[in-house]
Amino acid sequence: MGGEAAGAVAAVFREEHGRLLAVLVRRFGDLDLAEEAASEALEAALVHWPVRGVPDRPGAWLLTTARRKAVDRLRRDQAYAARLAVLQAETDRAAPPAVDEGADIPDERLRLFFTCAHPALPAEARGALMLRCLAGLTTPEAARAHLVPQATMAQRVVRAKKKIREARIPFRVPEPHELPARLPGVLQTLYSLFTEGYAASSGPDLQRPDLAEEAIRLTRVLRRLLPAERETTGLLALMLLTHARRAARTAPDGGLVLLEDQDRTLWDRALIEEALPLLPPALAGGPAGPYAVQAAIAALHAEAPTFATTDWPQIVALYDVLSALAPSPLVALNRAAALAMRDGPGPALLLLDALGAELHAHHPYHAARADLLARLDRRAEAADAYRRALALAGTDPERAHLRRRLHAVDP
Repeated sequence: MGGEAAGAVAAVFREEHGRLLAVLVRRFGDLDLAEEAASEALEAALVHWPVRGVPDRPGAWLLTTARRKAVDRLRRDQAYAARLAVLQAETDRAAPPAVDEGADIPDERLRLFFTCAHPALPAEARGALMLRCLAGLTTPEAARAHLVPQATMAQRVVRAKKKIREARIPFRVPEPHELPARLPGVLQTLYSLFTEGYAASSGPDLQRPDLAEEAIRLTRVLRRLLPAERETTGLLALMLLTHARRAARTAPDGGLVLLEDQDRTLWDRALIEEALPLLPPALAGGPAGPYAVQAAIAALHAEAPTFATTDWPQIVALYDVLSALAPSPLVALNRAAALAMRDGPGPALLLLDALGAELHAHHPYHAARADLLARLDRRAEAADAYRRALALAGTDPERAHLRRRLHAVDP
């Protein structure tokens, strides 16, 4: 029972972490206190559940326990409690709570996402705070999402919390007119959460469907909240089209299956059919946003009967548009992969070589470069690139795939 209970604690805490933290912050107004209480509730579950069994409503048990832990902390530290009371009073005077705040933002986690997207915080600090604390990603996972070292991500979280304390930024629901300005940061966080679910940065599994599905759920809520925001619609379409391929991305043994080898009958047609009607409103009415353009690229993959019949010229053209809208090393990497399918490995390799300084710590870069070198029959260079990718890969299926590729060029 002990191992089973410990697994149940880990699963429930992973699923409920964001909601738990959001409720605690809303109740007590302090992120550090909320994190401490949530951690103590987890420790209590690890003690009690193996003995008493997993409760019928484990999420509610964790929340009740965390609330008690927070109250106990405030009783022990009267000065801390007084500071929180002053901050809460200032918040109430500045923005009296609505009668029914839930009618404004119908999900606790989204409420906190918008709260932490406060313009007083630097953009990088907002992203770090939302990914690490609210989305529940580990520091390495959040660092991977932002292509920065782990130490940099940890420092950003610390600085963000310090800024919140020193500037006395209140944890309150933004006014309706404030939401559009904070929307890009929230969308980026949801996309990063989905990306970690689609391609896990570490562990035994290639994917973490729980994260991807939670990101989709929150994006659906966000679209209902702000139906006129085209990029929210574009992001939802992108997530649905990408997540539709999840069953075909792994072999029965959990191994990685590349797009060119996937059984397309395993793709989730219901998700694809939900996503495709979202593209016209996301793309129409003015210049398209980056998420809508990425969704259009994903739609071309979804509509192609086979890998060979994919419209690579159109995909390259869309990546050209995306590069102008949101230039980044990852966009350039994906564009090079599409260019290799249109024009061959030579031109694509030239583009990848120019990205080495920016993506040297990103294993998909080295894997893509190795694949192109192998296609050019530059086997020794390909083997070296595969070794670099293998040293950086975080999941077991990716490492196994890279070992097979390495063996093919360097038996």
